[in-house]
Amino acid sequence: MSRIDLNCDLGESFATYTLGMDADVIPHITSANVACGWHGGDPLVMQKTVALCRQYGVAVGAHPSYPDLLGFGRRNMSVTADEARAYIKYQVGALMAFCRAEGLELHHVKPHGALYNAMGRDPALAEAVCKGIRDCGKNLIVMALAGSAAVEAAVSLGLPVAQEVFADRAYEEDGSLVDRKKPGAMITDENEAIARVVRMVTDGKVQAITGRDIPVRADSVCVHGDGPKALAFVRSIRDALQKAGVTVAPLREVL
Repeated sequence: MSRIDLNCDLGESFATYTLGMDADVIPHITSANVACGWHGGDPLVMQKTVALCRQYGVAVGAHPSYPDLLGFGRRNMSVTADEARAYIKYQVGALMAFCRAEGLELHHVKPHGALYNAMGRDPALAEAVCKGIRDCGKNLIVMALAGSAAVEAAVSLGLPVAQEVFADRAYEEDGSLVDRKKPGAMITDENEAIARVVRMVTDGKVQAITGRDIPVRADSVCVHGDGPKALAFVRSIRDALQKAGVTVAPLREVL
């Protein structure tokens, strides 16, 4: 029987600004990617999110980004390999402290936004980020875009890696995500998104924005928790996977 992890980017509220439906979504996922303060999140939000994950038995992962709070981590930046490696250690180390305080171990690291996309196509950046992750723990799972340079970098450094697919994002023929600025980048029809997820998990294929089918490996599915229908969407995806004979399980049971 197929197994799949369901992950969600969480803890992205900041100070008086609330983003997402964390408390509602967490009980229905198996992995949480917690913002570390550089694109969203703050110390109190990090603490609260990790505590919620402990309460519901959800694996905690770090969600580090470029230092870009104003741009929500979605603006490209030019950084050196040393800078990228240090940025990862700084953010992952902070979240590790909150995990330790709750009696938890940090489970995985999934870079955010522009950093995630850039390391998917830039082998040098991917290597630097993965070295930063390895510095924090050789058993940390790297969550990366399926088939990307980030996967290759993690494997070459001996790190466990989970290949991630997206429920609500369109794909280019090379397996990269369609830029959010382009028409059709976001899959807005929930039924279509759910059908695409089931096909990616069960058949290992997804239709690119050009209409051509491309191969894809799915260890984890990202479901976003910041829309008004987020909770219903997460529940629907989980139900559809289970009806297709897929077991939703923690990442370490998938790999």
